[in-house]
Amino acid sequence: MKWILVTLCLIVIACMTWVTVMASLDRSVLQAGRGLWPDPWFLATLMDAYFGFLTFYVWVAYKEQRWIARVVWFVAIMLLGNFAMSGYLLWQLSKIKDFTWKALLLRPEPAGAEVAGADLAV
Repeated sequence: MKWILVTLCLIVIACMTWVTVMASLDRSVLQAGRGLWPDPWFLATLMDAYFGFLTFYVWVAYKEQRWIARVVWFVAIMLLGNFAMSGYLLWQLSKIKDFTWKALLLRPEPAGAEVAGADLAV
C-alpha cells in the first residue's frame, strides 16, 4: 500500500507541475483572475479546493505537535495546495518502515506509553 500512496503523490506533483507550467506559459495568474472572479463556478471550485486544503490541514495539525510546524505547514498548504499536501504525505510515508494505516494516520506513541483502545483497528 505504501508504494501506491508514494506513486499517487508523485503523479499529483508531476501533473500539478505540468498544468502549472502550461498555464503560466499561456498567461499570468493575475491576468486570468480578472475574468474568473465573477464566474460562480470559478468561486465554487476555488472554495472547494481551499476547503479540501483546510480539511487536510486538520490532519497535519493533529500529526504535528509543535506550533511552528503547524504554522509552516498551514502556510505551505494554503499557498502551494496539492504540491505541499503531496510533499507532506511523502514525508510522512518516508518515516514509516513497516507501513500500517495506524502508523500513517495517528501520532506516534511516546516510548513505553500504554494507550487505552490501542488494539482498535484503524
